[in-house]
Amino acid sequence: MHKTFLVVAGLLGALSVALGAFGSHGLRGKVGEDVLNIFETAVKYQFYHVFALLAVSILFQSFGSGALLWSGRLFIAGTALFCGSLYLLTFFRANNNTSMNWLGAITPIGGLCFIAGWLLLVFAVIKK
Repeated sequence: MHKTFLVVAGLLGALSVALGAFGSHGLRGKVGEDVLNIFETAVKYQFYHVFALLAVSILFQSFGSGALLWSGRLFIAGTALFCGSLYLLTFFRANNNTSMNWLGAITPIGGLCFIAGWLLLVFAVIKK
């Protein structure tokens, strides 16, 4: 197994639960529904990709390939870019700062990282 991916998945999973609780209890009623939806999307995608990273880590033991290594890296990068940009966007919108709306332009780059990570995962399995 790829130990680093397991550790990162565990940390991101714990963070997902903490942020989800914060969204439910700390943000609800304090920000608009649109801002809350942005935050919830970030938490969901982060949590989904925790499981993807766990799968990569487990598969790495059997398929130990460069494609799987890059798949895991792209899932981590996608989480940072996609989810991170949405978390920041939530923070700025919650504080009525619309000058940072450009952060939304980073989100699709993270989405492309997620897509590439999934495709490399499929490639690694087919190649084996």
